[in-house]
Amino acid sequence: MTGKTVLILGGGIGGLVAANELRRLLPSEHRVLLVEKNAQHAFAPSFLWLMTGDRRPEQITRDVRRLLRPGVELILAEAQAIDLSNRRVRTSAQTLNYDYLIVALGAELAPGAIPGLAESAQTYYTFDGATKLRDTLRNFAGGKVAVVVSSLPYKCPGAPHEGAMLIANTLRKRGLKDSEVHLFTPEPQPMPVAGSVLGDAVKQMLSDRGVAFHPLHKLTQADPTAREIAFDGKESFRYDLLVAIPPHRGPRLAQEAGLANEAGWVPVDRATLQTKHENVYAIGDATAISVPGRWKADVPLMLPKAGVFAHAQAEVVARRIAAEIAGAGERDSFPGVGYCMLEAGESLAGFAFGNFFGEPSPQIELHKMGKSWHLGKVLFEQWWLSPYGLKRETLRLGMTLGGRMLGIPIKV
Repeated sequence: MTGKTVLILGGGIGGLVAANELRRLLPSEHRVLLVEKNAQHAFAPSFLWLMTGDRRPEQITRDVRRLLRPGVELILAEAQAIDLSNRRVRTSAQTLNYDYLIVALGAELAPGAIPGLAESAQTYYTFDGATKLRDTLRNFAGGKVAVVVSSLPYKCPGAPHEGAMLIANTLRKRGLKDSEVHLFTPEPQPMPVAGSVLGDAVKQMLSDRGVAFHPLHKLTQADPTAREIAFDGKESFRYDLLVAIPPHRGPRLAQEAGLANEAGWVPVDRATLQTKHENVYAIGDATAISVPGRWKADVPLMLPKAGVFAHAQAEVVARRIAAEIAGAGERDSFPGVGYCMLEAGESLAGFAFGNFFGEPSPQIELHKMGKSWHLGKVLFEQWWLSPYGLKRETLRLGMTLGGRMLGIPIKV
């Protein structure tokens, strides 16, 4: 059998899982290459804990090599261009040929897309941003905090609400009881794709923790001098600290290659994650996947951008490619099932789980808050950041068994 080359672009959650699963499944004559520009992997779900000071930077970062299965070839370089016709990718180090390509480049942040936002706002959506915001919160004298979802779509649908609740909790612990935390979003409710029942439950969580929720507020500009944010058709708001979920855009590389739609995201078959090009797949935040139902009359619901989906999609794609190379085996399909823990502070969290491909619309439920869900998130963090090998597999077993005991259908 002639050896095949599977090339993966991006070493985030989806890229790492795809690389490890492919290396597990494929005989050694086949190459698995991962292109990632950063030698250090930062675990994004822990950025919230970095912001609150519950994690130190070194606790949530790892050398990418430590997270990879032996036999995965890591190319520390930046992918610069995809040549779909000739099946090759130019990187800052070399040009690589492929038989199969997996695009796992995630979403790019574009704070400059809204006037004044980059100069006005801090964020916990990046490693450096969360570190800076931690120091700001430690020295904050009190006042009004505005947490703003600046545009749609954005990754990790629960993170704006978690961030607002954790900031409120941090200020309470510092004795700044007169401070206010306001959450603004252009959406009609929290996580609209999950339905009104879950949205109402999250609104109650926010209210219980003293966070004022402002739906249907589309940000138009920020004024760093006046410390004021303006909205389309709504009153402006004066703040003492502005925290933004920046605008997101699809990966430039995918757009330049002709893989993306007009909005900049990569359309894929929702079951197979294959693009319109043969042997080219896309997974994770870079993709555009519609789900049953509509947000508004003319706006279809889209699968949220979240690590849990990138993880599951990576496994599906890896297994499909391995089965095709072997010429045998069952072809997996992505079922659209996902979950998340919603951190609320004081070691409490809620747990949302459901089928996002459910008919006639996604079927999601939110479990009652408790310390067990927070513990589950801690366990997942430790599993993810453990070196690949015995410790990783042991933690995998522990997570699975723990999930069963708690009634959580978690697969890791």
